Amino acid sequence: MNSLKAHAGHTVSSPIDADDFMIENAAQYSGAALAIVRDEARHSTRSRESFAEPQAHAKAHSLRAAIKVKGKILFVNLCDVVSVEAKGKCVCLQRSTNSYLLRESISAVAEKLETEGFIRIHRSVLVNTSFVEEIRPLATGEYCLRVEGGKEYTVTRTYKRNLKALAQCWIGTGAFFPG
Repeated sequence: MNSLKAHAGHTVSSPIDADDFMIENAAQYSGAALAIVRDEARHSTRSRESFAEPQAHAKAHSLRAAIKVKGKILFVNLCDVVSVEAKGKCVCLQRSTNSYLLRESISAVAEKLETEGFIRIHRSVLVNTSFVEEIRPLATGEYCLRVEGGKEYTVTRTYKRNLKALAQCWIGTGAFFPG
């Protein structure tokens, strides 16, 4: 970026600085605790042979969430987030190793994550579809959903239609989803 842009008294000198400024600005002034960030792979004139095998097969886009925790902004890969659970007026982003408590409503987080592979299964729970291992019907008309690691969640009747997003093709499952 050859030209400098000034934003609210701040000077931004490169595309990376501009991205950092926008994230910082959003976190400070919008009151949002969660921002979705896409990293685009940068093209280089170096040959493919100079990169290690994992880097050569890296995805063009990796999806990360910028979250404000204890006065700093952390970047969390959404592919590592197993579930999001409401805890009062906050939400808890659950990873397999740790969790983060954010000041944001479950509805606001659900809106941001609905296109990123998360489905709402309860008024207070979102799950990452890539971690779902099993669903089974319960006698009450609800479902039990199990994610990797063995944790189980109840899928309420209100949200059971969202389970269809778990797979592109359902074979022999007419008894699970009648009609």
